[in-house]
Amino acid sequence: MKISVIGTGYVGLVSGACFAQMGNSVICVDIDAKKIESLKQGDIPIYEPGLEELVLENYKKETLKFTTDIKEAIASTRIAFIAVGTPMGEDGSADLQYVLAVAKSIGEHMQEYMVVVDKSTVPVGTAEKVKAEIQAQLDKRGSKLTFDVVSNPEFLKEGAAINDFMHPDRVVIGADSEKAMAIMHDLYAPFMKNHDRFIGMDIKSAEMTKYTANAMLATKISFMNEISNICERVGADINKVRNGIGSDSRIGYSFIYPGCGYGGSCFPKDVQALVKTSQDFGYTPRILEAVEAVNYEQKSVISKKVFARFGEDLHGKTFAIWGLAFKPETDDMREASSITIINSLTSHGAKVVAYDPKARHEAEKHYLKNNANVSYADSKYEVLKDADALILVTEWQEFRSPDFDEIKKLLKSAIFFDGRNQFDKKRMAEYGFEYIQIGVK
Repeated sequence: MKISVIGTGYVGLVSGACFAQMGNSVICVDIDAKKIESLKQGDIPIYEPGLEELVLENYKKETLKFTTDIKEAIASTRIAFIAVGTPMGEDGSADLQYVLAVAKSIGEHMQEYMVVVDKSTVPVGTAEKVKAEIQAQLDKRGSKLTFDVVSNPEFLKEGAAINDFMHPDRVVIGADSEKAMAIMHDLYAPFMKNHDRFIGMDIKSAEMTKYTANAMLATKISFMNEISNICERVGADINKVRNGIGSDSRIGYSFIYPGCGYGGSCFPKDVQALVKTSQDFGYTPRILEAVEAVNYEQKSVISKKVFARFGEDLHGKTFAIWGLAFKPETDDMREASSITIINSLTSHGAKVVAYDPKARHEAEKHYLKNNANVSYADSKYEVLKDADALILVTEWQEFRSPDFDEIKKLLKSAIFFDGRNQFDKKRMAEYGFEYIQIGVK
């Protein structure tokens, strides 16, 4: 099939590369000429395991192309995926200006029947707005061309996006046209050879499915973090509690690990957008409001533990940070807990030395660029030299089995704050560490 993907961010680039891998002819479009030129040169703007190889392979085969010319892309394709950003507005709502701008271009340039796919995470009712914008442009042209708008939410996990796309748990399609539904089923059929996971539904239900999935996962995280805070106060061990409830098949072990809060481009934005949508329709979503409030407070848990141990005046203290990205296997620092922790410590006079295998450039260029008290190291051991304590923020694999003797030798004192409860407290005491976890007194 001939496909255009408008937007070469995380979702657009992964989707375009994976569709091309299945033999489709894909044109990826972006208004950023520098970014498009970089992609043509093989420079991938984001880190995602396997993505660079997939993009380069299909670009060389010419099944994947890049352009800034949206007119050319729309005119030559039958399926157009809208995969542009939907940043959070000041009121928590999703900003649809980029989505609707693409819809306008589609209406201006389409030459035949098209299926227009909302791939961006968008609130309920967006498909109607996209449809209205396209139709308005067709009316201006005096055109009788027809089209369908469908919702196809993405469920990609950063760090495992290629596998998720190529072997999906489910493919959700919302459409009010049998023709569009059939085209989308044909498009995704190669990804579901062993088991058809195609789930068709109405458009609004599909739009709601994405937000509901992320809100449910965020709820599990905030719930466990709230329980961890209770455990600390009553003298229970959240790690043992997690094992106790995770063995229940109705609950399971996924997303019940306590930590220093969730981040990323999806959970914070999507929970707040769903809260705003609910309020717009006259409903107060008390659980979702609590999920967001708990997560906001949880990002400060580690810095509060540092203050409890060292006092609030941290002048003359240096802290080593392991991990900047919001999760392992990505360089994404959007809403990362590391930002809150580092800014809190440095605002109290501390110096911070950070190490992350992939996200350093994001910190230096964007998220911590104005913080003069932050410096960076090139390895997990270099960052420890003469630091007063180590703080684990992101659970990269290389942090899972470190040389504890080397850590003790490099630190001024063997103090370890674990924001992901990665190690056993008794074992760490045997190594000679003052080991401070979340949810353990």
